[in-house]
Amino acid sequence: MRVNKYISEAGICSRREADELLLAGRVTINGEVVSTGAKALEGDEVRVDGEIVRARILASTPSAKRAVYIALNKPVGITCTTDQSVDGNVIDFVDHQERIFPIGRLDKDSEGLILLTSNGDIVNEILRAENHHEKEYLVAVNKPVTDEFLAGMARGVRIRGQMTKPCRTRKIAKFGFGIVLTQGLNRQIRLMAAEFGYRVTQLRRVRIINVKLGHLKPGQWRNLTDAELKGLLPHRTQW
Repeated sequence: MRVNKYISEAGICSRREADELLLAGRVTINGEVVSTGAKALEGDEVRVDGEIVRARILASTPSAKRAVYIALNKPVGITCTTDQSVDGNVIDFVDHQERIFPIGRLDKDSEGLILLTSNGDIVNEILRAENHHEKEYLVAVNKPVTDEFLAGMARGVRIRGQMTKPCRTRKIAKFGFGIVLTQGLNRQIRLMAAEFGYRVTQLRRVRIINVKLGHLKPGQWRNLTDAELKGLLPHRTQW
C-alpha cells in the first residue's frame, strides 16, 4: 500500500496532507526516511515525526466493516457540502478513501468541529434530534462583551421571524464569549449577535454533544472513539 494511503487510513490526516509530510521528510519506514511514492508492506514500521502509525484493523475482521466516523477541525473557507463542483468543498478537502457526508453544517466563514461519516443512517438520526443536542462555540466580537448582551443572547433572540431557543452563555474575554446552543439555524450566532449591535469576527465550534475539538489543528481530522459514538446516539447498538 502506498504510504500516504496507509497514513490516511490510520486516521492521521488526509492523503494530501500525508504527501506534505513525506515531502518534508517527516515519515520513516523501518527507520529510513521515505518520500512520496513509497510503499508500506505488511509488517513494516511506519512513523510520522517519530510516532508509530497504527494501521486500522485488517478488512478480514468483522469490526473492520464498520462505517467511517471522523471529527474534522474545519478551517475557514471550506464549505460543508457534498457537491464536489463547489470549490473548497469539505469532501475534496478531507480526501477520504470512503464516500463520506458531513453531519450538519458549519458556515464557510466559521471554523471548528464538524463530524463526517460514510453511514447515511446516522446522519439522519442525528439531524432528526438536532434540536436536542448541545453544540458549543467560542466567539470573538468587535466590541466589549457585556452582561446585558450575554443575558439577552441567553434568553433568545428573534431572527428571521422566529425566536431562538434559550441557551447558555459565558464571558471568556473582553471581546469574547462562549455559547451553547441546541439549535442549528443558519448563521444563528452571527444573526443573534447582530440584533445587539455586535459583529462576529471569529467563530469556532469546539464541541458537539460529547465530542470535543480538543487539540486538532485546523485541517486535521481523526477517527471517533467507541465512547464518542455511544455518546452521540446512546440507544444505537450497531455502528
